[in-house]
Amino acid sequence: MARTVASLPAGSRVTDYISLGVITKFVPLVKVRLVLSETNRSSVRQRDLPAHVIVYYVIALALYMRSSTREVLRCLLEGVQWLLDPSAVVKVAGKSGISQARSRLGAEPLKRLYAALVAPIVQRNTKGA
Repeated sequence: MARTVASLPAGSRVTDYISLGVITKFVPLVKVRLVLSETNRSSVRQRDLPAHVIVYYVIALALYMRSSTREVLRCLLEGVQWLLDPSAVVKVAGKSGISQARSRLGAEPLKRLYAALVAPIVQRNTKGA
């Protein structure tokens, strides 16, 4: 789905709001890789946008719908760079590369990940539950 470039409040950047660490806290990499393996969507070769990064990217897109797709990806890649190798150069893929990576991933891994991780957090004694 095409998006128009959106702007954030003056003086802020998406990196102020997106944190790969926060997303991975609730969606562990081990679980992502397991689901990718189960659905035969794991990256076969080394790519600029491996399957597990695209999973986190799609999650971030859902959380930050007012930001452009490339800006969300850039922020996630900066997070990966910071976690793995701060000296590495971050290369943000173009629109066609992002589209191809999302097509390769498909919907099934995200459906399975959702089914495996999402559950009610309310308790029986919670008012209105």
